[in-house]
Amino acid sequence: MTMAVRETGSELRPLAGLRVIEFSQMVMGPSCGLILADLGADVIKVEPPKGDRTRAFKGPAAGFFATYSRNKRSIALDTSTAQGQHIARRLIEHSDVLIENFRPGLLKRIGLDYESVAAFAPRLIYCSLKGYLPGPYENRLALDEVVQMMGGLAYMTGLPDRPMRAGASVNDVMGGMFGVIAIQAALAERQRTGRGRYIQSALYENNVFLMAQAMMCEVVSGQPSIPYSIKDSPWPVYDLFDTRDGSKLFVTIVGEEQWEAFCRAFDREAWLSDPRFATSNDRVDHRGWLIPEIANIFKQWDKADLAARLEQLDLPYAPVNKPGDLFDDPHLNQSGGLTDIRLPDGNEVKTPLLPIAMDGKRLSNRYDPPGIGEHSGDILREIGMSPDEIEQLRQAGTIKVPPS
Repeated sequence: MTMAVRETGSELRPLAGLRVIEFSQMVMGPSCGLILADLGADVIKVEPPKGDRTRAFKGPAAGFFATYSRNKRSIALDTSTAQGQHIARRLIEHSDVLIENFRPGLLKRIGLDYESVAAFAPRLIYCSLKGYLPGPYENRLALDEVVQMMGGLAYMTGLPDRPMRAGASVNDVMGGMFGVIAIQAALAERQRTGRGRYIQSALYENNVFLMAQAMMCEVVSGQPSIPYSIKDSPWPVYDLFDTRDGSKLFVTIVGEEQWEAFCRAFDREAWLSDPRFATSNDRVDHRGWLIPEIANIFKQWDKADLAARLEQLDLPYAPVNKPGDLFDDPHLNQSGGLTDIRLPDGNEVKTPLLPIAMDGKRLSNRYDPPGIGEHSGDILREIGMSPDEIEQLRQAGTIKVPPS
């Protein structure tokens, strides 16, 4: 089945004219390609003839392919064969950027490592997304959870004796983001020098960068890090509260104006002259008394009414949502933060767009996630192959072309 093309010609495409060849799977590489694709680059996803293995994932990984494959074109190519490797090189010659996130050494075995590619495509920006940057760990395999454990994030997220994975693939996605940052820097440099670059971005180093704040806190304070699950808040009110209808709201009351607005709105003007609460630091020192008192106030309110009151007071608050709740979020829907896509199985769903706006406009979904090899014929014709050559490759099993 052919996926819908949603392009109208009016979309923001700041990277239009840039061609990216993506040899990747799972999350880190595909997220890097997705960002470039959403920004307007022509991202060609190279899949094996059976298709990217994430297409068939189930359980918590069932959404991988659908999440990271919009705005890309697919070519199904058997790179284990000499013919397939030849075609891959021709594709690379016609590309500006290559993305790969396979295990160390895999592309070298088929002659598509950086050194081999740079010999015939010196202007190419080659981005390898790995578990670790060069060093003692560089040949280890890594997953997001592995580096969260060794990089301190799981410790800071869980309990002291129960490290816990963060509830999203934060290092995979941010590793892809850092890959995009480096790619764009290398493209800007290439305009001046005419030469490409070999770029590396890695899960572990990304996680360590996330931990820089906690690491520096240990240096500055002289105290060991404490997991967020048990650490004392540095703010007077920065807590989760129960409401009368059994719901919860996270509420913060940090600045002096917020504190005054809260006290007046909830009939606690006496607290404004109480020396225990004279300053923010004083209120932090007396959190043990203050937070239960505020909890008793909020327990008298239903969630919707309390949220409306906090909104009026301009106090930061948040409901505790599950991921599925976000499909109905009024802000996301009214602001265009969710876009319609059709999945390869025909289902029409919504998915989040990149969290950026340019001149007040969101980047659009131009192409739905592709079928396996949906664009194989188009892509091969663009690099000069004739219909007869394409048919020979199809018959040999080197490529997969969907039926017309």
